[in-house]
Amino acid sequence: MTEFLILAFVIMMAGVVAVPLATRFGLGSVLGYLLAGMAISPLLGALRVDVDALQAFAEFGVVMMLFIVGLELEPKKLWEMRRRLIGLGGGQVLLTTLALAAAMMLAGEAWRTALAIGMILALSSTAIVVQTLTEKGLLKSEGGEGSFSVLLFQDVAVIPMLAILPFLALPELASAGSAVASAAHGHGSGFNLTEGMPVWLSGLTTLAAVGAVVFIGTYLTRPVFRFIAAAHLRELFTATALVFVIGIALLMTIVGLSPALGTFLAGVVLANSEYRHELESDIEPFKGLLLGLFFITVGAGVDFALAMENWGTVLFWAAVVIGVKAAVLALIARIAGIRRQASWLFSLSLAQAGEFAFVLIGFAVANFVLDGETADLLLLIVALTMLATPLLFIAYDRLIEAAYCRGEEREADPIEEENPIIIAGRGRVGGIVDRMLDIAGYRATVIDYDSTHLEHLKKFGVKSYFGDATRPDLLASAGIARAKLLIVALDEREQIDKLVQYAITNFPQIHVVARAIDRDHVYHLWAMGCRDVIRETYDAAIRMGRSAYEALGADPQGARAMADAFEEMDRTSMRAVADLYRLDIPAYENEPLLAKIRELRAEWDPKLREMMDDIVQRGH
Repeated sequence: MTEFLILAFVIMMAGVVAVPLATRFGLGSVLGYLLAGMAISPLLGALRVDVDALQAFAEFGVVMMLFIVGLELEPKKLWEMRRRLIGLGGGQVLLTTLALAAAMMLAGEAWRTALAIGMILALSSTAIVVQTLTEKGLLKSEGGEGSFSVLLFQDVAVIPMLAILPFLALPELASAGSAVASAAHGHGSGFNLTEGMPVWLSGLTTLAAVGAVVFIGTYLTRPVFRFIAAAHLRELFTATALVFVIGIALLMTIVGLSPALGTFLAGVVLANSEYRHELESDIEPFKGLLLGLFFITVGAGVDFALAMENWGTVLFWAAVVIGVKAAVLALIARIAGIRRQASWLFSLSLAQAGEFAFVLIGFAVANFVLDGETADLLLLIVALTMLATPLLFIAYDRLIEAAYCRGEEREADPIEEENPIIIAGRGRVGGIVDRMLDIAGYRATVIDYDSTHLEHLKKFGVKSYFGDATRPDLLASAGIARAKLLIVALDEREQIDKLVQYAITNFPQIHVVARAIDRDHVYHLWAMGCRDVIRETYDAAIRMGRSAYEALGADPQGARAMADAFEEMDRTSMRAVADLYRLDIPAYENEPLLAKIRELRAEWDPKLREMMDDIVQRGH
């Protein structure tokens, strides 16, 4: 017990000290954790801590991270990403493998060994990249989405790589090699149900496991979580969420699949669940702690003695790996049409080797593909590229982003007041609403994410708070639990949906007025439960139509009557159609909704035309 407490104290204290310092100097939390691990490495060695076993446990943080990412990604959006998954991801893995294998062959390695090393180093670090992109708010940018597509494909590519490596075996190699590599092999060892099965049966078993994940996520989670929620015990809900994630990871491991891939799939299935935000908030603390522990173990696992003996070789090949991967990624970005700033982010963020390399290196040693000495050097090269990644992000922030972006990142403002009204977004729409409320004596708490715009407003005496209005913690500090009215005037549809869903699900007492981008978005928000939806361009379009009537000869009173008749028909028909809208399928595939629209048009168009003709005749 004492040894465990000492170990926990040392690791947590290292993180608590190093991460705030690294963040303060603009180095990012990931580099802080890595440096903390390097600093306590001698102490862990003195305590005889099995760093590799600790790392295998900490890798579960990657599993939880992909589950949370999946919760933010609807199946429809994942389907839309299929070309990027195959094009960007497949292109990166194939071209990088071939390029690095060629470099290794030029260095004198046998083609089998070179190909194995190329596959191992082609993979990037999901943990570092997703964590850093999330911290910087870049995960949903063009470059961030491209990077995530590649990472997701790489997670899938690990499976065929594990199947290919044994065929590259060199029987003359002895496996009496590295203890480090043997320990790394332990990361991937364990019970595998499909081992020894015929290929067709193994494939069916794998498909059945994936189908089980989809079935559980679609049909079983809602009644289970509803039953657990009835107990009104938050810790029980948290335990159930952990059981769900761990169970799916275990199922994927048993059939030889990536547990991270399985939990990501489960997250995607649950993306439309009413319990999505609760799952995310319950899993987030565990994910953060385990990811921090994983980065610390990577830093602590660096063999400084071997690195000093071979520093030139390790440094050279780490630079080659980063350079080759960045060049390949830049080429793929250019072919895919990714814009210049986004292509820089795409290329620099994925230039390192990843955590799956530790598994593949151990597997290659056990199957006589690599000797122990080569494996040890590869582990150092992988660790060094991972250590260099935060520095690449810093270069992007200081050089690339500074050249392209006008605004500066900053922390969310502390909200110092609590009002019965909260306005999310103070742009073209939210600004007018805020002004109308203020002039009538109603004070609102306004939150917006455009720092430059808010600085300009401050000069006019307008008080607003900088921050992401979809963040639950920021809404809590604004007093959403006691607010009467929430006005959602954000620009992006995805952000509007996220905030509306969260508010309606968690705070049924609040009245939500939501801005809709278009007609389909009105239906979508209505299906989510919002009953006060305003189309952003609707009133302006009606007024333009009225002006068009006047320009064509109608008198002002007649033009207004014609516009009112159209608006009455449009609003009535929308209400009838909205009740048939479904969140799980696109509107163009919803046959009852399409049939209703055709029915209403057949009924209303002749009546409306008759009303218009009558108004025009009365006007003359």
